[in-house]
Amino acid sequence: MAGLIPQDFIDDLIARADIVEVVGRRVQLKKAGREFKACCPFHGEKTPSFTVSPGKGFYHCFGCGAHGTAFCFLMEHDHMSFVEAIESLAASMGVDVPRSESDKPARRYDELFSLLDSIARHWQACLKDSPAAVEYVKKRGIDGSTAKRFGIGYAPDGWSNVLDKFGQSPEAKERLLATGMIIENDKGKHYDRFRDRIMFQIRDARGRTLGFGGRTMGDGEPKYLNSPETVLFHKGRELYGLYEARQALRHIEQLVVVEGYMDAVALARHGIDFAVATLGTATTSDHLNRLFRLTENVCFAFDGDRAGRKAAWRALENALPQIREGRQIRFMFLPEGHDPDSYVNEFGTDAFLKALDAGIALSEFLIQELASQVDMKTVDGRARLAELARPLVNRIPRGVYRELLVESLAEAVGLTAPKLEKILDGEKGGGTPHGGMGGRAKKKVHKPIAGQPSVIRHAITLLLNNPAACMKLDVEKLADINRPGVDLLRSLIETVQAEPNITTAGLLERWRHDEEGRHLGKLVVSEVPLDEEFDAAAELADCLEQLELAGRKERITFLIEKQRLNGLDDEEKAELQELLKAA
Repeated sequence: MAGLIPQDFIDDLIARADIVEVVGRRVQLKKAGREFKACCPFHGEKTPSFTVSPGKGFYHCFGCGAHGTAFCFLMEHDHMSFVEAIESLAASMGVDVPRSESDKPARRYDELFSLLDSIARHWQACLKDSPAAVEYVKKRGIDGSTAKRFGIGYAPDGWSNVLDKFGQSPEAKERLLATGMIIENDKGKHYDRFRDRIMFQIRDARGRTLGFGGRTMGDGEPKYLNSPETVLFHKGRELYGLYEARQALRHIEQLVVVEGYMDAVALARHGIDFAVATLGTATTSDHLNRLFRLTENVCFAFDGDRAGRKAAWRALENALPQIREGRQIRFMFLPEGHDPDSYVNEFGTDAFLKALDAGIALSEFLIQELASQVDMKTVDGRARLAELARPLVNRIPRGVYRELLVESLAEAVGLTAPKLEKILDGEKGGGTPHGGMGGRAKKKVHKPIAGQPSVIRHAITLLLNNPAACMKLDVEKLADINRPGVDLLRSLIETVQAEPNITTAGLLERWRHDEEGRHLGKLVVSEVPLDEEFDAAAELADCLEQLELAGRKERITFLIEKQRLNGLDDEEKAELQELLKAA
């Protein structure tokens, strides 16, 4: 069996790759200063917002938010796995992909996909052989053709059905563990994850099985059980039913987002082929990016109860940074006691579509929800409304949509739009111009206030855009600083210092599978000074000095307060004296 691809080869490959050449073979690029531009290949647009940076080895669309390295582009555009992208890029450069020897079997993506597809077919066969399971799906309004279309199956009761059939060797067990199909207990024993459940097949854009969702047929808990996070499956990125919708519709005019598997299946059963479901999690920015690549019109369908409105509000908060001119986001609330599944089964397709068309716009929902929390008859209440709206409005990109929302909000508050806009901007977080350090003449940049998390954000942004700038930093200055993001900053510095030749794209690839990786991709496109006088190394050193100073001040405050309340021991007294001298 082939071994794993060495990390140093991956780093070298991405460093040598010409992303302009990779993208340019598939998209017509035009030179625009130091970068290249094109109409985005991932969503329909007339004005180019897709940029490719050869210096960073990175692409980014300011319209839909798509971004990544050459590997990411091949995976997204050509629907390749990570390994396939590596092999394709290596082949185009005329180099062979080495494989390291490993005592563990390699978890090649194609093998894992094949395994999950086999398990899916096995469970589909088990459904036909289980009268109880067949009776259950029929009772839920799912006919044979719908079950086949969505790959619905049944995982029989028992602790080792999948294990016995697909895990006969140590290598096979390893693959089952890697895909989350079996669980290993504290004693090293293995057993099936899914037992006596109706199984919903979760597929990627190419129709390959990524994971499963299992629903109990009785009153057992949990009602729904999803595959765990694996190298293939990330529930914060995937949408159930999206593959089926793309297969059914040549052109997707709109997508409706529901909460459950059964909701999406029931709507498709009634001819509504544009429903997708989140996988037991709130709608994420990754979900929205995928939706808006396919359509400009998205509607969220929720139960009309308290829980439904709460879920809708979470979706609204995550949607705000994704709002652009031309995009429409609406919310549909069903009568209490109904979900999309029960509603469409009781009232039919036309009634559901009518309710869908009557959904309220995001802007209207936002103002309604905030207004319900205050007394709009009083000046204090209307002022409170503006205050509640401030952080939400400031998450929306500047443009026509934001201006129109501010106008609607201003009307509700009783101010003119310019006055309200001034108020919203006046206390928005930001920084002050900074002229540099040590008398160096630099281009002015907006530096964050010392000690705030934004200092860390600024430092990470500088490092990503200028990896070599951190080579002489003393990473130990971060040792005693306990702030969000500081561990990531430290890891980035240590990685670059250990591998001085690593590039921006190489760093992004290292963190691509982590939660932080999605945030790093956004920071890469942040504006940083490009003139020759700008000293990125000095700027980074300045950030670390700010963080170190903030950490000392926090420690001083803590020790003084402890001295007042409980007193200090000799060691703490000496530490406080040293800190005060340094301050």
